Amino acid sequence: MNPTPAILTLTGNLLWERTLDFPAWAPGRTQRATGDSFQVGGKGINVAKMLRRLGAPSRALCFTGGATGDDCAAWLRAQGFDFHAFASDRPTRLGLVVRGGAQPETTFFSPDVPPSAEALRACADYLDAQPAGGILAICGSIPGWSEPRFDPLRAALERWMARGTLAVDTYGPPLAWFVARPVALLKINATELRSLAPAAPAGLSAPALIDALAAEPGRWAVRAWIVTDGPQPVWFREATLPARSVQPPKVHEVSPTGSGDVLLAGLLHAHFGQRLSLAEALAYAMPLAAANAAHPGVADFPLP
Repeated sequence: MNPTPAILTLTGNLLWERTLDFPAWAPGRTQRATGDSFQVGGKGINVAKMLRRLGAPSRALCFTGGATGDDCAAWLRAQGFDFHAFASDRPTRLGLVVRGGAQPETTFFSPDVPPSAEALRACADYLDAQPAGGILAICGSIPGWSEPRFDPLRAALERWMARGTLAVDTYGPPLAWFVARPVALLKINATELRSLAPAAPAGLSAPALIDALAAEPGRWAVRAWIVTDGPQPVWFREATLPARSVQPPKVHEVSPTGSGDVLLAGLLHAHFGQRLSLAEALAYAMPLAAANAAHPGVADFPLP
C-alpha cells in the first residue's frame, strides 16, 4: 500500500492571538493579568496541530502579512509545524482571549484580513504543483471569497477535485460555492446547514434537511456530510444512504474552542488516512473532540 500523503490544511484567515489570564475580571474597569501566552490561531492550524499529535503527516498552508504575520511564522517554526506561508500585503489579524474568574472565556477579534491577489495566485500555483492523489482540507472562514482576486484559487481548487481529495469546513459564500461541487467530505454545524436552505420549514429536522439537500438533483454534489450541533447528536450522510446520527460523549465542558477542528482532524486521519468508514471515523474522532472541550486550550488534552 502506498504511504498516505501529507494532509494539507488551508487557513484563509490566520490569527495572531494573545491570551490574558486573570483571577477575576469584569468589564468597565482597568485590570492587570497574572499571566499571558501567545499562540497562532486559525482552524487549519488547529487541525494540523491535532493531526501531528495523532501521528498523521500534515502541512499547514496559510497567508501571513506584516509584523503580526512574522510573529505567526516564527511561532509555527518554533513549534515544529510543517507549514507554508503565502506572503500577503496586510498584517495578519489580531485576537485577544480573556480568561479567569466567574466570567466565561471571552475572545475579541480585529477585522478580517482578505489575502492579496499575489498571495492567492501563489497559493493556486502551489496547489497545482502538488502530485495527484493529495488530501486538502479547507478550514474556516475565507474573507473576500466572492471577489475576482479569488478566481485563480477557485480554478486551482476545481483542478484539485479532479485529481485529489478535498474536505471542507467553512461557512458563508465559500460554503455556497463548495456544496455545488464534488467535495469528498463537508463538515458544518446545524446553523450553517440551515443557511443552505433558508426557505425550508423552521421545524424541519436536521436529518430530513440533510437528506433533502443531498437528494436535490443537479445542485448539491457533496459526497459525504457531517453536521454537528454542540453536545447534540452528530448527523452524517454518505452516498445514497439516509442520514444517521451518533451521540458525542458526555463531558464537563471547560472550553469548546477548537473542538470542531479536533473532530475534523480525527475524521481526516481516520477516514482518508486509515481508510475507515465514515461511521468508524466518527466513532474515532468524537471522543477526541469531547476531550478537547473538557480541557483548556486547543488540541492540548491528554489523548484518550
